[in-house]
Amino acid sequence: MFKHVTRSLAITAGIALLTGCSVGPDYVQPSVPQAAAFKEKGPWKKAQPRDDISKGDWYAVFHDPKLNELEAEAQASNQTLRAAVAKVSEARAVARQAEANFFPTLDFEGTGSRQRTSPNNGQIEAQSNGQGRPYTFNSATVVPFDLSYEVDLWGKIRRAFEASGDQAQASLADYENVLLTLKADVATNYFAVRTADSQIDVQRRTIKSFQDALNLTNSRFQGGISTQLDVEQAQATLSAAQAQLATLKQNRAQLEHAVAVLVGKPPESFSLHYHPLDTPLPAIPAGLPSDLLERRPDVAAAERRVAAQNAQIGVAIAAYFPVLHLTGQTGFDSGDLGLLFNWESRIWSYGPNIQFPIFEGGQISANVKEQRAAYEENVADYRQQVLVAFQDVEDSLSALRYLSQQAKAENQAFDSYKKALDLTNARYTTGLVSYFDVIQAQGLALDAEQLTVQIEGNRIGTTVRLIKALGGGWADSYITQPDKGNHVDAPSSTPTVLGPGAGSPLPVANP
Repeated sequence: MFKHVTRSLAITAGIALLTGCSVGPDYVQPSVPQAAAFKEKGPWKKAQPRDDISKGDWYAVFHDPKLNELEAEAQASNQTLRAAVAKVSEARAVARQAEANFFPTLDFEGTGSRQRTSPNNGQIEAQSNGQGRPYTFNSATVVPFDLSYEVDLWGKIRRAFEASGDQAQASLADYENVLLTLKADVATNYFAVRTADSQIDVQRRTIKSFQDALNLTNSRFQGGISTQLDVEQAQATLSAAQAQLATLKQNRAQLEHAVAVLVGKPPESFSLHYHPLDTPLPAIPAGLPSDLLERRPDVAAAERRVAAQNAQIGVAIAAYFPVLHLTGQTGFDSGDLGLLFNWESRIWSYGPNIQFPIFEGGQISANVKEQRAAYEENVADYRQQVLVAFQDVEDSLSALRYLSQQAKAENQAFDSYKKALDLTNARYTTGLVSYFDVIQAQGLALDAEQLTVQIEGNRIGTTVRLIKALGGGWADSYITQPDKGNHVDAPSSTPTVLGPGAGSPLPVANP
């Protein structure tokens, strides 16, 4: 019974072995803008940056245990990251569907019926010699094997499989980009909270000095040395500083709320202890421009989408050519249930089915043009992403260079303002200047000190942005270099897949 089916499967396998062509262009990675070096290379240029920034846990370069703790919580509980994990799973499932098209489908089907006819039916009366008794008819069909297989003569299935695999790789790179952005956002907001703590610390010390000045002015007024105007000015200065302290606290609270959401907690149940910024500025090697293409997951994602769209061109071109299906069926069919599995009740059929497009009204050619245009769009997006990556690094390098100069100058200015304030206070106590001069000196010194704190916070934040611009130690070779069985090993911090056939688990956030 199964001899013919076996022969059909053998023919199918033989045709599949003989078909090896894939229409459409083979993928060649597009050229991208290149540069010999970073314009703003400064003192950060180094030959092997991947050896200097830890892959994955790059934030450890700041040597802040609390930051390390927050980063771990964010990776475990952040909802945006969990959504990215789900997208990778979705892309993997789509790739699995494309992979399934390489194999024939086998279905089981069985039908049966039992019915009672009316004794008043004239035909039944005749068949029953006028007895008028009811007849029950039994019938059943069992088809254990129903075979269908599309022979991939022109590589349409192979091209679709390529596209789905490349899309799965792009989805993984998207996940890496979300992860990198999450880590950078946690670090940026954490250091912003620390900077706010430093600003609050400066403001509190300033308020204390303003309170001392007000007390001194009141004493001088009681002694007839100062005027009521001096007292009111001192009080106004103190009140303005207290109002500014409330603004700083509000800003700090909002930054703390942002950190809470990033680590997957409601702001009500999350708080950061007061801790002024004391993190030393780490030296980050910027590397060479060519390294950037392996260090940016968004660049890798854009390149993988170019590859996927290139394969879609082949899928569209394959529609010009005939489609060959091989079908086969075997089973049993009987009008009597008792004879259903009798050898004489067997049925079978097999044969090819060919579909050839004769006239499609230009639909196929239009689809090919659409896919080619989409490919050019993806190439342009990829090249633009490379340019943006270069810009991000250049911006961060220039910002660090000029912030360093600004910090040096502002520190000198603050030292001078402090000395000027001391001199003004001394001259005021001897009656050489008015209290208005003291107020001016106090305001300038306060602004200068707050600016020095802000600049230091900006330098830390810019360092984080530089690491993010460099890709945080991540490299696209994790998903594009083949290993055993179309699968590559990911860095230990980020399990990964390479589209269809990959067996490693996805990164999973805790529920």
